[in-house]
Amino acid sequence: MAKAKSAYVCNDCGADYSKWQGQCSACHAWNTLTEVRLSSTKQPASRGARFDGYAGGAPATKVQDLSEVNLAEMPRFPSGSGELDRVLGGGLVPGSAILIGGHPGAGKSTLLLQTMCFLAQQMPALYVTGEESLQQVALRANRLGLNSQNLKMLSETSVEQICTTAQQLQPKILVVDSIQVMHVEDVQSAPGSVSQVRESAAYLTRFAKQTGTVLFLVGHVTKDGSLAGPKVLEHMIDCSLQLEGDSDGRFRTLRSHKNRFGAVNELGVFAMLEQGLKEVKNPSSIFLSRGDQPSPGSLVMVVWEGTRPLLVEVQALVDQSHMNNPRRVAVGLEHNRLAMLLAVLHRHGGLQTGDQDVFVNVVGGVKVLETSADLALLLSVVSSFRDRALPQDLIVFGEVGLSGEIRPVPNGQERIREAAKHGFRRAIVPKANAPKQSPEGMTVIGVSRLSEALDAL
Repeated sequence: MAKAKSAYVCNDCGADYSKWQGQCSACHAWNTLTEVRLSSTKQPASRGARFDGYAGGAPATKVQDLSEVNLAEMPRFPSGSGELDRVLGGGLVPGSAILIGGHPGAGKSTLLLQTMCFLAQQMPALYVTGEESLQQVALRANRLGLNSQNLKMLSETSVEQICTTAQQLQPKILVVDSIQVMHVEDVQSAPGSVSQVRESAAYLTRFAKQTGTVLFLVGHVTKDGSLAGPKVLEHMIDCSLQLEGDSDGRFRTLRSHKNRFGAVNELGVFAMLEQGLKEVKNPSSIFLSRGDQPSPGSLVMVVWEGTRPLLVEVQALVDQSHMNNPRRVAVGLEHNRLAMLLAVLHRHGGLQTGDQDVFVNVVGGVKVLETSADLALLLSVVSSFRDRALPQDLIVFGEVGLSGEIRPVPNGQERIREAAKHGFRRAIVPKANAPKQSPEGMTVIGVSRLSEALDAL
């Protein structure tokens, strides 16, 4: 009997080695290599042919010039949720594989169940559940008041059986909840292992590509919020979505980290209600629910999420520290960037916070990833330190450099117009982003140095 071959795969980056070693040479992570048994599987059928699992050889494919490739736009169809379509780039693309992850209780199954019940009234749809029973899914659909008459359900964890059933039903959209409990018969390891997750995702993705089925895969996340399983899983699929939000919070944000059919880092906002997840068409309105009286340390900034501007409130609290090492806490912002900006404020703004605790929070649970929030962050810190409230009709955005310069940010004109629509009348922006003619009723101040922004207050 032939000896089974094995390899060692890194859980973080997906690099493989013939022998075990303590550190991955590709990503330099320690103790991340896991043994994977290599199965003697044959090549799959070619794209466009009838799906037959791993059976059969792959016929020769035709070589084409790049100029001869058909540039016709791939047809899309709506999912029934405008925010989900926005994050996906305009709708669902046939043959695409979409991975959606999130913490337990974030609403992944609820969002997909709502989408499937809507699409099942228009086209064949199959929902495969491996973690919950069919009764549990039916109870959730009944509680949410969904129309579930035409939605086909299957409780199965074998990938081969799922693809065989899907080949008979020929659904236009397929949901697998979740990929961590699926298994392939040829792989000997337990479900949830690196090899099982990788082979199961590859098998299902190949089925989706060859049959033109929209595939949704639900993925678990680790403690730090990243998707569990091998890193190669994110390279197999076409779109990676992350559903963020606290289980006891009202709002959920859906962000795309990878999208081959649309903009990356697009953001969709949902509200968790008794009837399920409802889309929020104007997210800026929910993040601007401020008090009637202005308070020190509160300021509104304009960030750019995907293809649209978003107005969010940043709050800062500066207090006398009673410890040898003052605390620097950033919620919704990068911690290292906060420390860097405080050093810039000391050097070029003349404000010493070395003996102060600095706490910064973005209201609403939004995570701000771009650098346009630098200037608003510093001005909110100054407002809290001086205990002087800023005007409530003031918006600020701009990137701050290490030499104290205010750098321009993309889409500056669109940010200013969005703020004017919400009733803001004053703005402090980078000088390069200041328009030649300000919107009616709005005063825009362009600054090129941090000292000029402090003087403008």
